[in-house]
Amino acid sequence: MMKMDEVKNLDKKYVIHTYKRIPLVLVKGKGTRVWDSEGKEYLDFVAGIAVNGLGHCHPKVVKAIQEQVSQLMHISNLYYIEPQVKLAKLLAENSFGDKSFFCNSGAEANEAAIKLSRKYGKGERYEIICMEGSFHGRTLATLTATGQEKYRKGYAPLAPGFKIVPFNDLGKVKEAISSRTVGIMLELIQGEGGINVAEDKYLKGIRKLCDENDLLLILDEIQCGMGRTGKLFSYEHYGIEPDIMTLAKSLGGGFPIGAMITKDKIASCFAPGDHASTFGGNPLACSAACAALEAVLEENLIENAAQVGDYFIEKLKGLQKEYSFIKNVKGKGLMIGVELDFEGKDIVTKCQEKGILINCTVDRVLRFVPPLIVTKEEVDKVINVLDEVFERSNQ
Repeated sequence: MMKMDEVKNLDKKYVIHTYKRIPLVLVKGKGTRVWDSEGKEYLDFVAGIAVNGLGHCHPKVVKAIQEQVSQLMHISNLYYIEPQVKLAKLLAENSFGDKSFFCNSGAEANEAAIKLSRKYGKGERYEIICMEGSFHGRTLATLTATGQEKYRKGYAPLAPGFKIVPFNDLGKVKEAISSRTVGIMLELIQGEGGINVAEDKYLKGIRKLCDENDLLLILDEIQCGMGRTGKLFSYEHYGIEPDIMTLAKSLGGGFPIGAMITKDKIASCFAPGDHASTFGGNPLACSAACAALEAVLEENLIENAAQVGDYFIEKLKGLQKEYSFIKNVKGKGLMIGVELDFEGKDIVTKCQEKGILINCTVDRVLRFVPPLIVTKEEVDKVINVLDEVFERSNQ
């Protein structure tokens, strides 16, 4: 096994520099724990940025991959694929949707949603209203839909057909609707945007606007879906249904897969040849996703996310009372943000030194997205470390 300096030097020499790396080489994971190349153990509250929803190397997912990899890894969508139809059936039985399109990532799922929306608009309506603070991917179209200028800088001209309005402002959404509008796209909890939660009245108002104007409500549940917020899908908190939903991240239990889910009427706007993905819905990815979804449904993980999430938020609010630099504690279930009045990168580093992996987004929001299997005892350990780190930062 290579040492960190060796990996770091090879990365610098051979890998295009698009990532600002943390000086850490993780080589093994099990449950909520990971180990680095030096043998140090960490409690992982990043979970691959919400990808490892079941924790690392969940037995059901590992078994499903092992069995499938020895039979058939990839064919083509020229043929029927048994694990693909099984996954599509599982998603339809447990969501608002009727049919799924499978791809390899969240950005691809959102691309599919954008293209399907334009088909629905029949060439006359094509504009999609998106939100400030959103993040929908790195392709040219999803980048344009993303309401954060730092991701869009340097890529002009951007794709036409997108309007960006303030999040949680129903009036601005209403003002943006025109004769060319075909849909409204948003995250119910903005992950990269700083754990901003959609308000109940706001989302219900958007659903009403969509119904009144024949618009598609597109919900990006790539980070907040699959049980993370204490419901299988976050829209369930609001008593509404979307027209299109996108999934990825933890859908595959750690294996790459994305999905766009919609209703029959909307799905019929796509005809054979209108959209495709070479690797999308391959047997290996779909077998992993079937196992992951079954684990979420059968192992009390949704309930655990709700209960441990509430406990975690309560404990973080306790810290907020002690430290005036904590401006806000926000989120749902196990998708939680702690907003500071200073940049949080040093807090992340100090937690790492103490064996806790966390993340910071929009410079000042500490993000916690641990595996859904996390326990209250593990939350207590993180709270104790945060308390120690905050106390030193307060001096």
